Amino acid sequence: MEEHSKKFMTVKEYYDRKLWNESRVHNAVVKGWITAAEFKEITGKDYTA
Repeated sequence: MEEHSKKFMTVKEYYDRKLWNESRVHNAVVKGWITAAEFKEITGKDYTA
């Protein structure tokens, strides 16, 4: 099983429940909460800085 960042499940849940949009997930990468790869896993889109 692949290890995720500490806040991955929180960010994913917020996005899945439509509490956060793609921009908020992008900001989670900027803040270091999740990785760019996890951004793609959550949104299905490539992360661009």
